Amino acid sequence: MDCKKVMELLECQSPVEYACDWDNVGLLVGREDKEVKKIYIALDAEDRAIDEAIAAKADMLLTHHPMIFKGMKKVTSQDFIGKRVMRLIREDIAYYAMHTNFDVKGMADLAAQYLGLREMSVLEPTFESKDGVEGIGRYGKLEKELSLGTFCETVKEAFALENAKVFGKLEKRVSTAAVSPGSGKSVIGKALEAGVDVLVTGDIDHHEGIDAVAQGMAVIDAGHYGVEHIFISYMEQYLKREAPELEVEIQPLTFPFQII
Repeated sequence: MDCKKVMELLECQSPVEYACDWDNVGLLVGREDKEVKKIYIALDAEDRAIDEAIAAKADMLLTHHPMIFKGMKKVTSQDFIGKRVMRLIREDIAYYAMHTNFDVKGMADLAAQYLGLREMSVLEPTFESKDGVEGIGRYGKLEKELSLGTFCETVKEAFALENAKVFGKLEKRVSTAAVSPGSGKSVIGKALEAGVDVLVTGDIDHHEGIDAVAQGMAVIDAGHYGVEHIFISYMEQYLKREAPELEVEIQPLTFPFQII
């Protein structure tokens, strides 16, 4: 299957028009006529992921976060991003990123399903068409009311986490929740407007957390990687189902930091 056909398949899942205008998605390195037999999937196109893609003899590297985000005026070995670009080109590996387009059409519903949310609505609308409204995050009802502490354990189990940071009293009763994978600082206001009891997201700072609690909403910071790593297994299953002729290998679950 050529790279262009793979791109069409990926964009059928998460159309590029769903991406935020500040984002950088799609084919970022490589050529459309490249023959693709094997795809390696990771969350980030860091050096380790590129090493693993090369070792796996992959023809394409697929990630959620785009390696090239800001404008590049030159591609040289003096810059670590430039080194990665040069290495991918040298190894003839196409590189494709699905970021906010997947957040909108994929990640949001997937994360909500992990938490068992019901009667879901879009948390932060970003795209509207004749088919309806799409956007970042989801909110809805939990299957049953429970304590914040118990719900935190549910979150940890759902996303295979060893720990999570909680803002709010653990005995607080919660029956509604919002989830916004990745960095959720910008959606705190939306979650408060939605009137949910708790927001599950990542990258929450001290003041943002305590201010949310002061306004009546608990926050569970499950980590940026902690919630978004579900992209890897989801896209593996999608590609195996939609293009069984392709070989797919994924990066093992490996958190990028340690808490000691």
